[in-house]
Amino acid sequence: MRRRDFIALVGAAAVSPIGARAQPARKLPTIGFLVTTTPAAAGPWIAAFEQRLRELDWTKGRSITIEYRWAEGHPERYPEFAAEFVRLKVDVIVTTVPAVPALKQATSVIPIVFALATDPVGGGLVAGLARPGGNVTGLSMQATDLAGKRVELLREVVPRLKRLAVLGNVTIPQVVLEMREVEAASPKLNIQVIPLEIRQADDIAPAFAALKDRAEALYVCAEPLSVMNREQINARALSARLPTMYGIREGVEAGGLISYGTSFADQFRHAADLVDKILRGTKPGDIPVEQPTKFELIVNLTTAKALGLTIPQTLLATADEVIE
Repeated sequence: MRRRDFIALVGAAAVSPIGARAQPARKLPTIGFLVTTTPAAAGPWIAAFEQRLRELDWTKGRSITIEYRWAEGHPERYPEFAAEFVRLKVDVIVTTVPAVPALKQATSVIPIVFALATDPVGGGLVAGLARPGGNVTGLSMQATDLAGKRVELLREVVPRLKRLAVLGNVTIPQVVLEMREVEAASPKLNIQVIPLEIRQADDIAPAFAALKDRAEALYVCAEPLSVMNREQINARALSARLPTMYGIREGVEAGGLISYGTSFADQFRHAADLVDKILRGTKPGDIPVEQPTKFELIVNLTTAKALGLTIPQTLLATADEVIE
């Protein structure tokens, strides 16, 4: 073989498909997603998140990788998953408020985006809404700000409401803040608050047993434990003839009476926008915490009928959705 032919052959091999396959594949940006509930409970929210990512040109498996971890209501697993994300060197972590402290303890470098937070400043997640600082930003639900409004709505449905039970998982500081807001708002309406503190699913039945006939309505704080056990909570509330107030529509879809709050699916969609900004170079500490601008009022007339309640027409007229 002549020398110039040999050189040409070597050059052709260097640009051949075999040579191209030998090049290391470019690592796709990776999102670590710590889901505090179950796949079934969080399915619609995850779908909304992924749909928005696709709209922003981030397609799972093609331009981005998503590593999901499911805590399924076991907060003791948060540190384990947080450490795993650090080992995987993910580019950003998405979660909801209960898992943020464990993630912050595991890393001060990887950006963290929370899709749901009751009171991110009061709960110590960020320094401020306009400039969160550090490696954490996200979206607020304004749950503490809405507590008083929810109590007022319950009073419309139950005009003689005097004793209100509040069910909350007190292992989550932000839930404790919401319970305190309910307690602060209720005396203005001459309503006595009866706290029902739970820490695990096994506490729900004893809480209702201890309540007996001491309340005329039930306020349920939204967090992983109550979301995953909403059907049990609603069944027990219906048996005790207690109208229920939720902060999420999923509680009403599962048989609760009424809910008022932001759409969780919308929150996860907006979380994708924040992830997009971070992946394109914006520091999380420079991204303001977003607050919802739209709140949904959902009413379940089937549950109202079962409780023997008549929902005021004025309230039905302002409802975003009526379930019949």
